[in-house]
Amino acid sequence: MRTDVTKINEKTPHHQLTEGLMIFAGGTSKSFNTGEWRTNTPIYHPEKCKQCLLCTPVCPDSSIPVKDGKRLDFDMDHCKGCGICANVCPFDAIEMKEGNV
Repeated sequence: MRTDVTKINEKTPHHQLTEGLMIFAGGTSKSFNTGEWRTNTPIYHPEKCKQCLLCTPVCPDSSIPVKDGKRLDFDMDHCKGCGICANVCPFDAIEMKEGNV
């Protein structure tokens, strides 16, 4: 879900707002839904997946969760749609679609 900029508090003067793209503490990446930046979307086809897990370590956003040794569907809140996972999948279990689906 994209951020609705019309909901910004108009009572806060602009000089009191924090500048964008600045990080003031460590370990904050889970707090930001960077998936809103996505221009391409990976589509996971579990019926084609052989659970080789080659996609998991190459994901720069750690957006491919693994539970009990099996990969799950994408964490779309953090996936930026780079397509690296689709490029390494030897079973075509990941398809890239244009747009933020």
